[in-house]
Amino acid sequence: MTLHLHDTATRTTAPFTPVCEGAVSLYVCGPTTQGAPHLGHLRTFLAFDVLVRWLERSGYAVTHVRNVTDIEDKILAKSAEADTSWWAWSLRFEREFQDVLDRIGNRRPTYEPRATGHVPEMIELMQRLIERGHAYADGEGSVYFDVASFADYGALTRQSLEDMQDAGEEMEPGKRDRRDFALWKAAKATEPETASWDTPFGRGRPGWHLECSAMSRKYLGETFDIHAGGLDLRFPHHENEQAQSRAAGYGFAQRWMHSGVLTVDGLKMGKSLDNFVTAARALADHPTPAVRLALVSGHYRATVEYNARAMAEAEVVWERFTQTARRAAELLAGHPLAAVDAPLAEVELPAAFVAAMDDDLAVPEALAVIHREQSALNTLLSEGWAEGPVAAGLGRLRAMLDVLGLDPLGARWAAAAGASGAEHAALDALVTTQLAAREQARAAKDWARADALRDALVAAGIRIEDGQGGARWTLETTH
Repeated sequence: MTLHLHDTATRTTAPFTPVCEGAVSLYVCGPTTQGAPHLGHLRTFLAFDVLVRWLERSGYAVTHVRNVTDIEDKILAKSAEADTSWWAWSLRFEREFQDVLDRIGNRRPTYEPRATGHVPEMIELMQRLIERGHAYADGEGSVYFDVASFADYGALTRQSLEDMQDAGEEMEPGKRDRRDFALWKAAKATEPETASWDTPFGRGRPGWHLECSAMSRKYLGETFDIHAGGLDLRFPHHENEQAQSRAAGYGFAQRWMHSGVLTVDGLKMGKSLDNFVTAARALADHPTPAVRLALVSGHYRATVEYNARAMAEAEVVWERFTQTARRAAELLAGHPLAAVDAPLAEVELPAAFVAAMDDDLAVPEALAVIHREQSALNTLLSEGWAEGPVAAGLGRLRAMLDVLGLDPLGARWAAAAGASGAEHAALDALVTTQLAAREQARAAKDWARADALRDALVAAGIRIEDGQGGARWTLETTH
């Protein structure tokens, strides 16, 4: 099976054929830097991080562009309330986004352009739309897209212009039709002068939709493969992007991919519902790789639920992946076939895993394959292991998890474990001493003492596994 991806525009899943053979051009709508990143942001960006990883694992050269909307109404309003320059406010949260995405293992995009750095491209696009009869300037500094001039407006979300009528909405001055949207917004006396730029139409600042069309064309060309983002962006943002780009005569995105929403305790996340979870809060409450696992384990188009039970399960699963990988790596240490540093891109993935990922990134089915491989590796480790099969099994387990950004022995998570491992090291020293005493009791056939030592450890939440290489311990985990 070749890679099949769902297209939101056509509502079909079909074989993926890139515009340029062997290369993929991807544009993902990035953050608006008005405030701290939250779990909904992580859900979206992680979904498309897995897409990038799978495309690259499939042999494609990926050009990934993710924009930063660094000027917008809410940025100006919130910075003014905080008595801070709008650009300083925006930069603060841009850095917060980057820090948290780095922390959770999100690969950085090829290019990460800011809206304010692409005003010339926006002016060029507006001029082209005006020349083609699809936009107009109001004479006061604003420019609007004329939705009635473009017959395919509404095609992405399958709406007609009649569906979009709202007789109760007051029309902005300068608009010809209340459904028209702003490409450029005239400067306001109440806003900082630094938040506006001179144009042939008057001084002002970018409209939200215009920036993505201008930047995607600059970095990916007039026609590119995939435009992605959260489901909540389909209308009006993505609908307007598509309309203005195609009205300008560009092919624009050939496929649309949208990630599903995130719910918290069964409800859509929102500050008014008192269930708003920032990324920083989630990562403070739970191991970072477990948060990543919880957010990528569902299908990217499905709703992902965040709650205490889901996170407890994710922590258990992550701990089991980690323990299996570490145990196998320890047994292989020093052997010629040791797989700890093997290049994972060269590992042949199980056919069932490949089939699942090629089926529109079916991560739940792919995880089922990972669990089967982990179980088989555990059996090898417990029932008498052979170097070759263990090395191969560990390589497959790591390579599959790496596609999800969750290789337990990879530099990111191994380093994170090492950074927080002082308590584990102290506990290991204590438990190892008890296990040595138990082994001495067993050697002396003092079974009562050996059992007592084991029972004391079990009562403390320590699980003991006796194997060919001696006794091993792990912390007991429960669902």
